[in-house]
Amino acid sequence: MLKALLPLLLTLALPAWGADYKVGDRLSDAPTAKSTYKTASWDDLLPKEWDPMAAFKGIDLDKLDDADPRAADALANMRRAWDAAPVNPAVDGRDIRIPGFIVSLDGGPNELREFLLVPYFGACIHVPPPPANQIIHVMPAKPVKGVKNMEAVWVSGRLSIGHSDSPMGKSGYRMQAREVVKYKER
Repeated sequence: MLKALLPLLLTLALPAWGADYKVGDRLSDAPTAKSTYKTASWDDLLPKEWDPMAAFKGIDLDKLDDADPRAADALANMRRAWDAAPVNPAVDGRDIRIPGFIVSLDGGPNELREFLLVPYFGACIHVPPPPANQIIHVMPAKPVKGVKNMEAVWVSGRLSIGHSDSPMGKSGYRMQAREVVKYKER
């Protein structure tokens, strides 16, 4: 029941920040413009051997009701596993360009000084945060103007392994962003 209702509830709960996107939508990482940075995908951040669904092995989620204590236990186990998700050391120190959605951490109404970059619309807002290896803690070189929470952007800069914890989620990566630009579809 939870699996069937969650997308509907989340769509109703999310403000019209990203009217072009629905909860769970991902952006294409196909380059839309020339860049001096190599385009990376969110899959590049995952270690090959890591299984994000390992916490659910042996559990038939379709048979669990929201009030079932096994559902709460499964969710708690998943959250612990995802918060400790391993990172991919092969991407450490690389200059990359990656598309994602902004989750604001610090800034005023007209500028953003610190944010999380997440791979899909709605992450960290009304849904459980993605695994730590799918969240990048971004510190722009200069405040970013004209962007808002859950806006789609391209972020370019040096990616490094670095865990951080915020009220919106735990990240496994950090980026000193040199450029943040609005994402445009082809």
